[in-house]
Amino acid sequence: MTYKRTLVTSALPYANGPVHIGHLAGVYIPADIYVRYLRMKGEPVLFVGGSDEHGVPVTIRARKEGITTQEVVDRYHRLISDSFREFGISFDVYSRTTSKVHHQFASDFFRRLYDNGKFTKLTTEQFYDEETQEFLTDRNIRGECPHCHSAGAYGDQCEKCGRTLSPDELINPYNAVNGNPLTKKATSHWYLPLDQYQQWLEKWILEDHKEWRPNVYGQCKSWLDGGLRPRAVTRDLDWGIPVPVEGAEGKVLYVWFDAPIGYISNTKELCDREPDKYGKWETWWKDQDTRLIHFIGKDNIVFHCIVFPCMLKAEGSYILPDNVPANEFLNLEGDKISTSRNWAVWLNEYLQDFPGKQDVLRYVLTANAPETKDNDFTWADFQARNNNELVAIYGNFVNRAIVLTQKYFGGKVPAAGELTGLEQSTIAEIKTAVEEMKRLLDNFRFRDAQKEAMNIARAGNKYLADTEPWKTAKTDMQRTAVILNTALQIAANLEIAFRPFLPFSSARLRNMLNIEELDITRLGCFTLLEDGHQLGEAALLFDKIEDSAIQQQLDRLERIKQENAAREKEEELKNWHPAEVKADTSIDDFARTDIRVATVLDCQPVRKSDRLLEFRLDDGMGGRTILSGIAQSYPDPSVLIGKQVLYIANFPPRKMMGKESQGMILSAVDADGRLVVTTVSRQVRPGAQVG
Repeated sequence: MTYKRTLVTSALPYANGPVHIGHLAGVYIPADIYVRYLRMKGEPVLFVGGSDEHGVPVTIRARKEGITTQEVVDRYHRLISDSFREFGISFDVYSRTTSKVHHQFASDFFRRLYDNGKFTKLTTEQFYDEETQEFLTDRNIRGECPHCHSAGAYGDQCEKCGRTLSPDELINPYNAVNGNPLTKKATSHWYLPLDQYQQWLEKWILEDHKEWRPNVYGQCKSWLDGGLRPRAVTRDLDWGIPVPVEGAEGKVLYVWFDAPIGYISNTKELCDREPDKYGKWETWWKDQDTRLIHFIGKDNIVFHCIVFPCMLKAEGSYILPDNVPANEFLNLEGDKISTSRNWAVWLNEYLQDFPGKQDVLRYVLTANAPETKDNDFTWADFQARNNNELVAIYGNFVNRAIVLTQKYFGGKVPAAGELTGLEQSTIAEIKTAVEEMKRLLDNFRFRDAQKEAMNIARAGNKYLADTEPWKTAKTDMQRTAVILNTALQIAANLEIAFRPFLPFSSARLRNMLNIEELDITRLGCFTLLEDGHQLGEAALLFDKIEDSAIQQQLDRLERIKQENAAREKEEELKNWHPAEVKADTSIDDFARTDIRVATVLDCQPVRKSDRLLEFRLDDGMGGRTILSGIAQSYPDPSVLIGKQVLYIANFPPRKMMGKESQGMILSAVDADGRLVVTTVSRQVRPGAQVG
């Protein structure tokens, strides 16, 4: 289908902290590349964004800092919007969900569905803090993970093992803010009956949108195969949009319901403010000639492909998304990016540490875009891609072309002459890259599209290396003119090709070429610069990043890692509970267990085992060997040599990893899960019995 216009939305970031590179790689850079590309083609497009300022994360941040929730969202909305602007994310509107326009619009949207009988009201039992007299949201509940047994897992996810959770699965759940134990209490809420839309969704997604990315299509299919259930659209909170229904005091719209409506309310805010430029908001959201594209991360696929479309379908007058090119997650130095653990590269800090290098990060994140699977950002790769690609290929080619033109032709584009086979093959190669780049951009494959743009620079670099104009200038200026004219035409093509990806360096290149923005329809053309055109001053398009700058970032991450480890240890100790006492036993049963003291003569890891340690003991009876599965708790087993330990002497010998173990070392399980060998308070003779 051919559309008259495109509406592009990007996920609303929570206003409880800055934006990090995971957000950029997963959502905002891809969206910005696509929007810039459509604008270059002259297609009507609207790019809508905004801050998500309701929900639990912002209230948690406010409580931690001892300030009001409004102060939190004001601060981070300003920080996020400033960072996006400095980074070149070219929103037409970036608003917020605390605006008066949004509050009224979301409230009216809910009321319309309510009046038309689209909700069901259900009463369920939810976790409640008797002391503070409040219901707890999933993110406000913590406890022991039932899978990895990490202390401090959240009610919606364990950040240590990554498993998705529900509060009912947690062991010993408690209030994350004050540590209070929780009870269950009945409460009533309104639900959107997603199960009623199951059949429609199966056709709309599984039959009509098979072109969606496999990760998006697959996650939707998984949810549909599992059967949809009603989902609450309200919560018991004191921060958010009040539910506009009598008897709903103390309840607000659930953030997942109110946030996507922000796309619509922000569009309305913009169109009401500038109607002559943008027209009516209804044209962007209700006209069937509008194409709607959502850019999101994989954690939002269900909301944008199943839940939000059901909301729009229930209302009845809105268009539905044509595509949802969601990305997977970006990790940092091999570990999952985590806001709560400060394990991230924050955009505002990057802009301070690497001023003027917005395009370097845009390039690296696009090159590593997690389009089909999780990917990893490392500072070593960041440095290598800058130095070996942006500097050595793209920047080097442009610099040589302009500097040589200044040297031999006074900075004026030399006249084009007769082309040889080398020029013709280079031009053909570049035109092929151009067509492939456009095809990839049209299909949301931005990583490969940027690679094709860099292939143009590679072709230019190779062309200069093969033609060697610094040598031909000594004997044949006419041939030199042809070479440099061709090189400059390639440079002008690079300005167009890289503009959606690297807008800042494209602007610098235009200054060096002394040109205005060139039309994308001329991409692949080799008459972009007229003969005799005066170039601007040559400058470095990119510069090298030194080892010291990278080491500074690595040192920072190491400090954060150590701080997290210390905090996690403290959390585990704070919430540790002794294991339940085992069933009663008799003194006779205990008497049959022969527990003795031995001195550790040697302790070594068992080859080909990451679990076993081999103890050689002086047991006062000629010595014995015992294998114990505590290697993970003692990475340096030599610290055990010389200690006196307790062991069970009358366990029958058994083979382990080809070795015979003659007993069992006794260990205690610490709060952090580590095993600690038991010892005696003072030296005793080896072989002494415990009784």
